[in-house]
Order: sequence, then structure tokens, then C-alpha cells
Amino acid sequence: MALLEARDVVSGYGDVEILHGVSIDVESDEIVSIIGPNGAGKSTLMKTVFSLVDCWDGSITFRGEDVTHDQTSTLARNGMCYVPQTENVFPTLSVEENLRMGGYILGDPPKENYERIYEHFPILAERKSQQAGSMSGGQQQMLAMGRGLMVDPDLMLVDEPSAGLAPDLVDDIFEKIIEINESGTAILMVEQNARKALEFSDRGYVLEMGENRFEDSGDALLDDPKVGELYLGA
Repeated sequence: MALLEARDVVSGYGDVEILHGVSIDVESDEIVSIIGPNGAGKSTLMKTVFSLVDCWDGSITFRGEDVTHDQTSTLARNGMCYVPQTENVFPTLSVEENLRMGGYILGDPPKENYERIYEHFPILAERKSQQAGSMSGGQQQMLAMGRGLMVDPDLMLVDEPSAGLAPDLVDDIFEKIIEINESGTAILMVEQNARKALEFSDRGYVLEMGENRFEDSGDALLDDPKVGELYLGA
């Protein structure tokens, strides 16, 4: 049984249907990337999994339990977190205050939660008193992931982690994602840098116009000439 199973998910905004029966799985030890053209429904799928967008039809299970219509707070308590692409830190709060907000649902987060995050992201330990809004884009992205980790998740959903970052920082962010995965957290990621994401993903899904188009291992998708031609600029 997969850690996360989404089956025939239909969702959208208002009267506009964006996803037309999308299915994905994530195993407990995997990094899984979702790629595809703009408007394919990638971010909508992530938000639907985390109940930020209503699931109109289909089902979502997490650790074998039906969570299709659970509240986001329930999902967070039960081991899932979501790192949005934009507005993912509180700019006027310090690094440490941001982390505390990430774990507020636990009441008073244990000290070891902070220590684990500072181990993953030493720069955050160095700047724990710094106002988040004064940090670089890469540092803010690390803080956003650190906030997500405050609930000690089994699954982290990460939306476009490299968006807006300088090229020399992209590798740093991806290395941190790999490190988080190796420490025991599964990753489901939407990423604009499709080729780079697939290089270190166990599996990948290609969405197009709100539907599944391709699914395979990261390596197989990289080697697929059709995927390369249509989605990787090859």
C-alpha cells in the first residue's frame, strides 16, 4: 500500500474543472515529481491533496486512511505538510518565530524539532533572530521547508521549490530535498525545472490539460524521446 494514493481526482475552482480524473501514488521512501506545461493542473493537484482545493470526485488516501475531505489541519497533525511556491514565510517574523508558526498545530513544538531543522539547514540556526523578509530567496525557501518539517511529516508536498532562484542556488535546494527524503520523509514535488527534478526523482508523472499523460521512473522519463520532445526541450 502506497503512503499516498490519489485516484481519479476531479477538482477545480468555481465552475471551472481543472483536473479530470488524475491518479498518482507516492511510496514512503520516494521522491516523486509532477511535471507538465503551464496550466496542466500540477499545483491544483497538490492543493487538492492538501485540501486547499475541494476534491469534487475521486479519492485520496494517506497511510491507508481516506482523507479526501479532511481539513488541512487534520492532515498536518497526521503527518503531511505543504510548502507553497509563493508567500511561504511570514516576512516580518524572525526565522525562529516562523518555525514556531510551522509547528503551532502541535501546541508547543518539542526542542528536538527545531534541532532537526537546524541540522538540515545550518544557515537558519545562524540567523534564527533575523527577520525572514530580509533573507535571500534561497534562504527563504529553506525556511519555508523548515516550517513544513516542524510537524515531523511523513510526506512533504513542495510546489516549485526552485522558482525564482538564481541558478547557483537551485542545486542547493534540490540537495536539501534529497537530504530530507533520506532522513525519512517522502516528497511529492511540482517543479518547473523538469529535467533537473527527474534526475533525482524515483518516479515522475507528466500531466497535460488536467489528465495523466505519462508515468514512469525518473530515468525512464528522461530517456523517453516523446517526453523529451514535448516537455524537456530535447
